[in-house]
Amino acid sequence: MTDLTGARWRKSTRSGGNGGDCVEVADNLPGIVALRDSKDPTGPVLTIGPTGWAAFVTAVKTGTITR
Repeated sequence: MTDLTGARWRKSTRSGGNGGDCVEVADNLPGIVALRDSKDPTGPVLTIGPTGWAAFVTAVKTGTITR
């Protein structure tokens, strides 16, 4: 199991304040990026490598992946 002690969770600035479906990300941990559902902060966490995260973010920004 991955040690998430010290994870600093944040939501997208585009998530708004309406309590909707949000993903939180912690990208301050060495060697991993952690993702979780903001509605279930004690629930499961997905971890991926920094390279995979960067590729995902680039794909979203360029429109290769859309909502």
